[in-house]
Amino acid sequence: MDDELWDLVDAAGRPLGITHRRGDPGLPAEAFHVVSSVCAVRADGRVLISQRAAVKDWALDWEFAAGSALAGETSRQAASRELREETGLRAAPDALVFVGRVIEASALFDLYVAHDVDPATLALDPEEVAASEWVTLDEVQARYRSDFAGPWVARLDAMWAELVAAVRGSR
Repeated sequence: MDDELWDLVDAAGRPLGITHRRGDPGLPAEAFHVVSSVCAVRADGRVLISQRAAVKDWALDWEFAAGSALAGETSRQAASRELREETGLRAAPDALVFVGRVIEASALFDLYVAHDVDPATLALDPEEVAASEWVTLDEVQARYRSDFAGPWVARLDAMWAELVAAVRGSR
């Protein structure tokens, strides 16, 4: 991860033509990196939540699969890669349904939905994920303010209606 490079963008998501190494100090003013996340949905409508590994920030808190877009990746490509790396589940970037974007202090946070993922391919990366659960959206709503990693509260507060519509909407 020390060599992880991010393309920096402005608040509108336009590329700034510069990269930043993860962990290096001093992100330029008015610059952001893209963080992409996926809410994976089974055919029965249950969604996958994962518990962060004990060695990560927000240890053992819950979330949807997420991570930073690497240099050269689109937000959709990053979302697809993160889902595969963390959970083993596969969703093509162009099949992801865009839910919305939240502007955070140093990141543009994008949320997607992946419909009809194959739960038989679930294979958690133990360096990233301690456990996972397939839950209803009602369960996510009941738990995200208390059980999810801190940044998720504002994200889901901002995009809850859109997430529900994307999960329950037509494919």
